[in-house]
Amino acid sequence: MSKKILGIDLGGTSIKFAILTEAGDIQQKWSIETNILDDGQFIVPDIIESIQHHFSLYQMTAEDFLGIGMGSPGAVNREKGTVYGAYNLNWRELVEVKKPIEEAIGLPFYIDNDANVAALGEKWKGAGADDENVVFVTLGTGVGGGVIANGELVHGVAESGGEIGHVTVDPNGFDCTCGKKGCLETVASASGVLNLTRKFSEVYAGDSVLKKMVDDGEQITSKQVFELAKENDDLAVKVVEEFSFFLGLACSHLGNILNPQFIVIGGGVSAAGEFLLEKVRKNFERFTFPNVQESTKIKVAKLGNDAGVIGASYLVKMGK
Repeated sequence: MSKKILGIDLGGTSIKFAILTEAGDIQQKWSIETNILDDGQFIVPDIIESIQHHFSLYQMTAEDFLGIGMGSPGAVNREKGTVYGAYNLNWRELVEVKKPIEEAIGLPFYIDNDANVAALGEKWKGAGADDENVVFVTLGTGVGGGVIANGELVHGVAESGGEIGHVTVDPNGFDCTCGKKGCLETVASASGVLNLTRKFSEVYAGDSVLKKMVDDGEQITSKQVFELAKENDDLAVKVVEEFSFFLGLACSHLGNILNPQFIVIGGGVSAAGEFLLEKVRKNFERFTFPNVQESTKIKVAKLGNDAGVIGASYLVKMGK
C-alpha cells in the first residue's frame, strides 16, 4: 500500500495542513490559528498536537507516512531544521522546528522557505506542469518567489537565491523595506500599486474615479485599481501600465538569465489574470533575447492557497 505525505504551510495568521498521496493529490486538509503570543513559543507544540489529534481522528499512524514537509517564513536552515527572523510569527531568535517535531511524531521532517515551497507546488502540480525549469513570482503585500533550475531549487550560498522582489527595476524609485531603492516589490505588489497610485495622482488633472477616491482620502486596494483599469479609468490605466512595465522588465531579466520553461505569476495581485499578464508579456518581449521570447512562457498560477502544502509534500519526495 502506498504511503502518504503530510504537508504543512506555516503562515502568520494560520497553519495549513494536508495529507497527500505520493502523487501529490490532497486527501484531507485542515488548518489552525497561528498563536504568535510569547515569542511564538506555542507554534511548534500546536503543530505537534494538531498532527497527533488528526492522526487519531483519521485512525492513522506514522507508519502510514513517508515524512513531513513544511514551508516557513524567515531564514530557514534546511539541514538543521531551524528558522530565524520570522517576524510575522514573533520568531526573532533561532527556533528549533525539525528536532521537536521529528521526536514527537517519529517521521523524517523537511523544511524550506515558504516562497520556495510554493514554487515547488506550482512546479509539481500547478502551472509549472512538472517541468524542470520554472520560476515562481508571487505578488502579495510584497513580492516573493522561487527559482527551480534543472529540477533543483536555487538557494544560493546564503539561502538568498530567488529574492525576486529585490531585483532593482528603478534605481531612483521608491524606498524599499530592505534598505535599497526601486526594488520590484515597491512597484509590483499590492503596496506597489498604492505607491504608483499616489505618485501619479499627485500630478494627474483629468477625470478619474480613482483620482477622486485618492483626493477624498478613501482606503484604496490594488483590486479596486485593477477593476477601475478594466473600466478604462484613465488614472487606473496609467498605474496598471506602469506596474506591468516593471513586472515585465523583471521577468525579462529572469528569462534572459535562466531561460525557464515557465515564469508563473501567483499571489493575490495575480487575480487580475490575463488582463494583467497580457500587458506583462508585451514588456517581457520588449526586453527579452529572441530565443527566450520564443521558449519562455508567462502563466498565471493554478494552485492558490494549496501551493504551500503541495510544495511542502514535494520536499519529502525530494528528500527521501
